[in-house]
Amino acid sequence: MSIEQTNNETKKQSNFIREIIDEDLKSGKHNGVHTRFPPEPNGYLHIGHAKSICLNFGLAKDYDGLCNLRFDDTNPTKEEQEYVDSIKEDVKWLGFDWAEREYYASDYFDQLYEYAIRLIKKGKAYVDSLNADQIREFRGTPTEAGKESPFRSRSVEENFSLFEQMKNGTFKEGEHVLRAKIDMTSPNLNLRDPVMYRILHKSHHRTGNKWCIYPMYDWAHGQSDSIEKITYSLCTLEFENHRPLYDWFIKELEIYPPQQIEFARLNLNYTIMSKRKLLSLVEGNYVDGWDDPRMPTISGLRRRGYTPESIRNFSERVGIAKRENTIDVSLLEFSIREDLNKQAKRVMAVINPLKVVITNYSDEQAEELEAINNPEDHSMGSRKISFSKEVFIERDDFREIPPPKFHRLSPGKEVRLRYAYIIKCDEVIKDESSGEILELHCTYFADTKSGSGPSSKKAKGTIHWVSAKDHFEAEVRLYDRLFSVENPESEANKDFTELLNPDSLKILNNCKLETSLRNSLPGEKFQFERIGYFCVDTKYSESLSPVFNRTVTLRDSWTKIDQGGN
Repeated sequence: MSIEQTNNETKKQSNFIREIIDEDLKSGKHNGVHTRFPPEPNGYLHIGHAKSICLNFGLAKDYDGLCNLRFDDTNPTKEEQEYVDSIKEDVKWLGFDWAEREYYASDYFDQLYEYAIRLIKKGKAYVDSLNADQIREFRGTPTEAGKESPFRSRSVEENFSLFEQMKNGTFKEGEHVLRAKIDMTSPNLNLRDPVMYRILHKSHHRTGNKWCIYPMYDWAHGQSDSIEKITYSLCTLEFENHRPLYDWFIKELEIYPPQQIEFARLNLNYTIMSKRKLLSLVEGNYVDGWDDPRMPTISGLRRRGYTPESIRNFSERVGIAKRENTIDVSLLEFSIREDLNKQAKRVMAVINPLKVVITNYSDEQAEELEAINNPEDHSMGSRKISFSKEVFIERDDFREIPPPKFHRLSPGKEVRLRYAYIIKCDEVIKDESSGEILELHCTYFADTKSGSGPSSKKAKGTIHWVSAKDHFEAEVRLYDRLFSVENPESEANKDFTELLNPDSLKILNNCKLETSLRNSLPGEKFQFERIGYFCVDTKYSESLSPVFNRTVTLRDSWTKIDQGGN
């Protein structure tokens, strides 16, 4: 999808899942919609999860149905309460409410245990004493059938006794597992006697030390959906081959059958979505925690300045597909630009300052100029900014030897200062030893004041500025894409950390900002005119000392270099 196609207001798009639901409701197969969002609390949610959140909660809302928030917390070695809390915060921030329907797979551990006993008594599950390597070897390959375990023929009575001893803590980790008895020759590897329970002498973040056997994800997931009477179990495509297993469990247990529908997961270029790899970035101190603004996590996007509306709109634009594809991250960036353009207050900030002295402007003279807060929303009004003899401009807005079509400031050339006057560069002051440009001496034209009526003098370019007499200094952080290659997970011969973009973060100190920004609150968002959209960092900002994070540039500058400078 091209960005040009997104200029119209985003509307709810029809997709194959909606078509299935519409047909089911019409035929009477279901009389309502009940979905769930089932994250594993083993990491922070990322933008891919945001798509799933918007899908599950969005469908429930659109069909006047229900959506549960369920944590599939079946592995106590990787799950923490911190992750549970972060997930709940992210879902609420995105604008969705699960009301009283907050559930956990661990809520169903007793029921799952009884289900397992039911399968053992039916001769459909057995305790296996092979170790993990042997189970893997016996499982076979996609082209070779597996081999039955020598313990597969244990009697119902022996299986029941061993499983009960597993539950009571009699055995060490790895001594036994409980497996479903299906078909070791099945072309679907998921049906080759999958493990249902393993022994883990680990404390669970909710059940404590009550259990020392824990259900595998594939055993708990489908049954949890059944227990909650989920009508539509929406999963990404990697679970398509797991559906026959889930259906087998449901059929053998003779319990309510949720309808599983698979859709393509979200893939973004210049991004990784693996929680394992994201965790390694955090633990390796490659990033500043899960909420680092370069991370694709929802908390990272929030800290960077993304809005819930922009992510919901992005998810709608991406749509729901049956086939995997990769979305250009520029579409996500377009979504936040579009949203912030409507609501962000315009301000002036100079992040790489160069002093300009207006030689024919009196030392005692000072003016307050009128600046528009947002031309897209006149209800946001205007503000006063100070103008004085000395101002700061962006160093990049001056070229001693200008390239073609450079419409900013250069020796002998004129440019307009935003909301102020046209100035002309008369002299360049340099450091005698290094040759570094220290300041510019310019003259202004008094009859060219913005808003004062027609003037005979025109300037081709307009640049922003900040008064040297009335400003404050702040730290500005320029964030960019975390990886330098389009598909960081496709480089087989390299560790993915070798593909990190060395310029993904630049910290600039002593940036000159207009004084209206001094009292900015954490999370507050602005457009720095001609630079980009920024927000006040929620982690490192202090009272009267805000730190500003760049959310996104004004335009997509990753592949396009602005030669004209306008």
